[in-house]
Formats: sequence, C-alpha cells, structure tokens
Amino acid sequence: MAIPITYNLRNLVVRKTTTLMTAVGIALTVAVLVADLALVSGLNSAFQATGHPLQVLVLRKGANSEIGSNVSRQAFQTLKAKAGIAANSQGEPMVSPEMVTVINLPSIDNPTGMNVTLRGLSQVGVDMRPVTIQQGRWFQPGQREVVVGKSVAKRYPNAQPGKRLRFGRGEWEVVGVMDTGESAMGSEIWGDLNQISSDFNREDLLNSVLVRATDAAAAQALVNSLNDDRQLNASAVPEREYYAQQTAAGAPLEFFGILIALIMAVGSSFAAMNTMYAAVARRAAEIGTLRVLGFSRGSILLSFLCESLLLAGIGGLLGCALALPLNGLTTGIGSFVTFSEIAFNFRVSPATMLIGTVFALVVGAIGGLLPARNAARKEILSALRES
Repeated sequence: MAIPITYNLRNLVVRKTTTLMTAVGIALTVAVLVADLALVSGLNSAFQATGHPLQVLVLRKGANSEIGSNVSRQAFQTLKAKAGIAANSQGEPMVSPEMVTVINLPSIDNPTGMNVTLRGLSQVGVDMRPVTIQQGRWFQPGQREVVVGKSVAKRYPNAQPGKRLRFGRGEWEVVGVMDTGESAMGSEIWGDLNQISSDFNREDLLNSVLVRATDAAAAQALVNSLNDDRQLNASAVPEREYYAQQTAAGAPLEFFGILIALIMAVGSSFAAMNTMYAAVARRAAEIGTLRVLGFSRGSILLSFLCESLLLAGIGGLLGCALALPLNGLTTGIGSFVTFSEIAFNFRVSPATMLIGTVFALVVGAIGGLLPARNAARKEILSALRES
C-alpha cells in the first residue's frame, strides 16, 4: 500500500521556510546550467544558420580559417573556369573573391575595443548570401563605404548609419545595416573588395573564394576536384561544414558552465539531504504511526524519496523561470578561429529547460535517498519513543 502524495505535499507546505531555502539553492544551480546550455545553443545556432548547402569555401591548403588563408588572384581566375559552377541571372559564374581581416571597435561591453570581422567582397558575393538591407543602402564599388551586420550595429555605438569608422588608410562611412537572420554574418562589416584590399595593401592576395555549385553532386565533385588539384594548392570545404567546425568556440564555455553547475549541485544535494534528514528526525512519530497502520518499509522509503523529488522539482522549475528572461538576449564571444567577436542570442528552449529540470530531479534523488532509507529502517517502537 502506497502513501498518498498529498501527505508529502502537506509536509512541504508545513515546512515552508526550509522548503523554500532548499528549493532556491537547487534553483540557482539549475539556472546556471540552463543559462550555460542556452548560451552554447545560441552560439551553435548562429553557426548552423550560416552557409548555403550548394556553396563551397576555398582556402589555402592547410588553412583552417579565412583569416589564416591566402589565395592568389590567379587561383581565383582558375576557379572561375571550373566545371559545375552555377551562374547568376547575368550569366556570370557565382564565384566570390573575398578578403577577410579584423578591425578594433569600442563596444558597449568593452569601451577599450573588440575585434570585429571586416569582409571585402563584390556584388556577386553579396548576392550569394541570404541578406537584406534593414536600414540605409548597400555600399557602392570604389567608395569608402561599409554596411554593418545588425548585431554589430546593436553592440557597437560607432557602427551606426551616418557615422564614420577609422581603419585602413582613412575613414569609412557606414551607409547601411544588413539583416542576416540568426547567422554569424550579423557580426561582420562588409565593404567593397578592391577598396578594402587597397587600404590594407592586399591587391594581389585574397583570403578565400566562395563558389556556388549547380547542384549537390556538382558541389561534392567540386570539393574533390579542388582538393586533388596540386597546382592550385587549395583546400575546399562545404560552407556549412566550415561554419559548423567553428562551434568549437563554445566548447570551453560549455565545459566550465557544466563544471560550475556540478560543483553547485554537490552543495544543493547536501542541502536537500540535510532538509530531508531534519524531516525524518522531526517526524519519527509519524513514521512509527505509518508502520502501525500497515505501511511497509518500501512505501515509507518511496514516500520520502518522492518528497525529495518534489522539493527538487520545485527548485528545477524555479531555476528555469530564473533563466527564461535570458532567452533572446544578445551577447558576444571571442572566437579562437576568427580572432573576432561573434554576437548571438541566448536560446532557452524547451529541451534546455527539460535538461535543467531532469538535472534538478537527479540532485533531489541523490540528496533524498539516504534520508529516505534511514526513515524506512526505523523500527516501530524506537520511532514511537522518539516522539
């Protein structure tokens, strides 16, 4: 015969002070875990939303990022003649030569400045990306004009339409803000390739070349062909795969976040354990009475364990509620691949909150098992004498 769950609920209400204190301790642990998972989820989503399934990024052989890559203009001309490359509405091959570097801008969070990715590209490169102008207009070829991602405009006070940024050999006017969805491109600044290359004395070298294939089979054939071409000395990787590899930037955050949550979980488990031990000590007479009424040791163990799980469940839900306001909040992280800041939004998803709640229940189970076992082992007479 099982003890009704209402018995456990009544005991939690009667001991509201200790219940609240223990639940808050568990809630803080869960909030830290959920916030960390939401941060990593948001970062991964930003990279996963970047790239086209038919596009291939060409880098120097051995390079693992655009910043550390050099591709010659001659190689770019060779790429344009490769088979399987799609053409735009004007009949031009969809091959975008690009220069990528970083510039330093003061941000809201760091007035001393953060690195931001600067990309030089042509109109073909702009057309190959799913971007739209949110405010202002696109830059004009041959002019010192740039368009900033919406995340850059949000986080950097100087990167606003009508203002000027100083880098290269002079000042550049911000003429527009581009909407790139949730992709990592929202953390970039774009300008005319030839003008930016001239300012940085890079007229002869590119950092990368972006290529659009006609179909999936052609894309894979293009990757194989470019990787096997020894004369070209280039490596090709699907664009989406390239950005997916950059999710490694979130690995240290995920590790340390989970480590902190586990350390806090040990303290929360002891808090739950102390609460339940105190409950067992105060309710010795109740335990004896339950045994007299015919409830088995197993029923008492299960009842006290359920009470601990209820306590942890309250803390878990409270922790998820504490972390929920972070959903959609914009933050940034420095990437070890691009050496620049990547802005993204926290994503507190149902799956993330489920993980936090399950984590709280595990903490409650660990903290409640020994006190529940102690309650179940009490002899009837000894329990009644303790009252």
